[in-house]
Amino acid sequence: MLRPLLIVTALAISLTACDKFPGKGDKKDAAVTPAKLVIAPEDIITIRSNTLASGPVVTGSIQPERKADLRAEVSAVVLQVLKENGDVVRKGDVLARLDQTSIQDNLRSAQDNARNATQSLDQAERNLQRLKTLRASGMTSLQALDDAEVRRNGAQSELSASNARAVVARQQLERTIVRAPFDGVVSDRKVSAGDTASIGKELLKVIDPTSMRFAGRVSADKISQVNVGQPVSFRINGYGGQEFRGKVTRVDPSANDVTRQVEVLVSFSDANQPKVAGLYAEGSIESSNVQALTLPESVLVRLGDKASVWRVANNTLSQVDLQIGARDPRTGSIEIHNGLKEGDTILRSPSSSFKEGQTAELASAKPPTAAASAASSTAKGT
Repeated sequence: MLRPLLIVTALAISLTACDKFPGKGDKKDAAVTPAKLVIAPEDIITIRSNTLASGPVVTGSIQPERKADLRAEVSAVVLQVLKENGDVVRKGDVLARLDQTSIQDNLRSAQDNARNATQSLDQAERNLQRLKTLRASGMTSLQALDDAEVRRNGAQSELSASNARAVVARQQLERTIVRAPFDGVVSDRKVSAGDTASIGKELLKVIDPTSMRFAGRVSADKISQVNVGQPVSFRINGYGGQEFRGKVTRVDPSANDVTRQVEVLVSFSDANQPKVAGLYAEGSIESSNVQALTLPESVLVRLGDKASVWRVANNTLSQVDLQIGARDPRTGSIEIHNGLKEGDTILRSPSSSFKEGQTAELASAKPPTAAASAASSTAKGT
């Protein structure tokens, strides 16, 4: 409906007349004259040529570029989970602790073996050197010298193996403490205290909410129109009519085997981005731009497949049939192919009470009343 300023100044002329004309019968009912419309500037739209973007449709979801699925690297019982879903974490923060008992036992055993191997190696080395001295004076056999060298090499190998087992045990001990790999938010907690974590079991997920991007998919028959760097406009489920802007940063080199769609990654153009991952998004890649006349969809009067608007020209209202084109996904405007020209004036809010040929005038500013003029004069005199 039009605003109150779009008022009807006259409803109709009298529907019947009671006067009789001399020598005539009763006068027939007078024709109803369309009411004159007075319209405000905000009730009209002037047609202008705008840039209309078009291109392939892209659908997908909002996903973080930085995300980590933290999994158990040792088999142990979960002792403690320190963070919940939604908790903000810093790089290095402890997220969970696993039982260290068996790993500490393995570490102590490897350290003991390494000490024994060190002593055995020292003894074997001293024995070898003694036999070398005796062999130089001919007081021992070559076979005894070879046996001593074999024992020294065996002790050396045992020491290396014991040290390696100790290193592995220390690494496993460190892996019982699960830490945040970067600054972010815990998005999914998978375990609780008392659970048994086997190697590879997922414990928690951490995402970086500042690294969101649009992971979309484009139909394979449209992929030839997509290039890195093209602008993208899209909307995100849960953010109403808010429009987001981005650009294509990567196009996958292969299509999905099942859907035959190609994945396209779109980065946000500015800091205006959601902080929640997994939201559905849909938009279009602006592969081409053309100049065209456009109108808001709300001004159209639709009847079946036909569309029209109410145009004001020479203070007269007329209904104009249109040939319309595509809808601009960025603004929701409709492309006009035929029926209007640039500069035409269109009523913003069509009504079923409008009549073809109806008089329409643009409202002007009201002149000041006499009381207001007198008050102004008095103020100036003082």
